[in-house]
Amino acid sequence: MSPSPVSRPGRALAGLTAVAACSAGLLAAPAPASAAPDPARAPAAGTYPNLAPRPPMGWNNWSYYMCDINEKTVLDNARALVRTGLAGKGYRTVTIDDCWMGRARGSRGELVADPVKFPHGMAYLGRQLHRMGLKFGIYEDVGTLTCEKFPGSLGHFQEDAAQFAEWKVDYVKADGCNVPVAPGHTKEETYRDLYGQMSRALRDTGRPITFSVSAPAYFQFDGDTVWHQVIGWSAEVGNLWRGGRDVALQQSTPAAKWSSIVYNFRYNAKLSGLQKPGRWNDPDFLLAGDTGLTREEIQSQMSLWAMMAAPLISSTDVTGLSGQARSVLGNKNVIAVDQDALGVQGHLVQQDDGSAVLAKPLRNGDTAIALFNSGATTRTLSVTTAAAGLPQAGSYRLHELVTGRRTRSGGDIVARDVPPHSTVLYRVTPG
Repeated sequence: MSPSPVSRPGRALAGLTAVAACSAGLLAAPAPASAAPDPARAPAAGTYPNLAPRPPMGWNNWSYYMCDINEKTVLDNARALVRTGLAGKGYRTVTIDDCWMGRARGSRGELVADPVKFPHGMAYLGRQLHRMGLKFGIYEDVGTLTCEKFPGSLGHFQEDAAQFAEWKVDYVKADGCNVPVAPGHTKEETYRDLYGQMSRALRDTGRPITFSVSAPAYFQFDGDTVWHQVIGWSAEVGNLWRGGRDVALQQSTPAAKWSSIVYNFRYNAKLSGLQKPGRWNDPDFLLAGDTGLTREEIQSQMSLWAMMAAPLISSTDVTGLSGQARSVLGNKNVIAVDQDALGVQGHLVQQDDGSAVLAKPLRNGDTAIALFNSGATTRTLSVTTAAAGLPQAGSYRLHELVTGRRTRSGGDIVARDVPPHSTVLYRVTPG
């Protein structure tokens, strides 16, 4: 029987509706022996070092540029992160996504950078990023091929990890396309084994490499029990994990982008019980920039991602970033909610078809509260202090983190006349 490789959700139109098995004909060869799960190599709890005590922040090319990427584009965006002050606010990890390699490995089985796109190679790119005070992230896949059909790491985990360490890579994002499931083994067993192998290989290098796991995204539609099980072991083998569908691409319409933001928010908000400090649910990239979205929409994504303690990874053209987008991405008070040392993902306290309210405890005893109007009409939103988990107090000081406005409340937390697609984000202090 031919193996059944799996395609990355969101990378093709079909991926916007479901995570489905690719046709068996994609891979002509049978599954390599290393694809079969080995219980002796199952990941052990807590073995991957805690290299992301706060949600990672940075930039990734995929959503905006996809495969239209090269050395100049990456370095220009990196310089723009520094020039705009975003790097100083935490956006320091620059990750090169799919399509950075040549179509075949080198004569010694090594990964080779595309010589046209990256003429100086990946070690050079890493050196340039490090000289700017930035971190170097790179993409690979635990299958036979990446999603765009470049060489995957299956059968080469140790060699690839050693190569990344030699290049001084700081962050690895591992996708799960083209994973052959061997007869007699389940899809979940196979993914667990392969991500476990990559995890051990990265750890064995001795270099601190933050590990982003994409496995859960391939199980979002396999039922919550299996999906949550995969998230559970992803937290053992890595530092963060992609939970579900990709956010929309730059080529998508503004309406499709907004729809994908709301979709990713709604699935990720339900996963708060599976996150823990230092191990992060990742609902995918921030789209603030030249995307056709409104100020209210990009601000909502930023505020909601901060409430969910999500990685803040921008995927846009930073070199042409508008002042409006720069203001949204660089809001230090919103970033502080995301990066809060308590490391708790905010939880839903109430919702309906057109709104949601989240509450997030903060390290200093404050509580962040977000009131999100996802509907098409202006609304007044409110939540009781009891529902939001606030301690009893005679009054509460409210700091609206986008406008900077400060008010007081003697009872319910209220956001009046919230425009469509907007979020009001309060930092609430009792007394």
